[in-house]
Amino acid sequence: MSPEPTRAGPAARIAPWLSVANATQAVGYYKSAFGATEVERIEDEPGQVAVAQLSIGGAIAWVQRDAESNPEALAGRSSVRMILIVDDPDALFRRAVAAGAAVIAPVHEEHGWRVGRIADPSGHHWEIARPITA
Repeated sequence: MSPEPTRAGPAARIAPWLSVANATQAVGYYKSAFGATEVERIEDEPGQVAVAQLSIGGAIAWVQRDAESNPEALAGRSSVRMILIVDDPDALFRRAVAAGAAVIAPVHEEHGWRVGRIADPSGHHWEIARPITA
């Protein structure tokens, strides 16, 4: 019998890396819609974001200007969607829509979750949700 593998270092994490047509505008939207804060910002021209690392309530996401693989360049197609789990999905959903998101599915209860879905101005889909507790 082989020994249990040991884990060295911190636990693994996965963070979305979003390709967008305009990273400066996308970062502004995520700040307004989700209360994101910038952890790291790389500019290729003064005031123009090339890549930014954001924190949304402690969850990390990356945003990068990418002319070739953003949903706009792919005719609105994106194979990835995020789920943002928060205490009050109704309030954050309203905030995201007020900041410029398109409603894909209004907030509702389904499969033990309170969840709604939006498309942000860059074309990425976000589920804004919380599990329903008994």
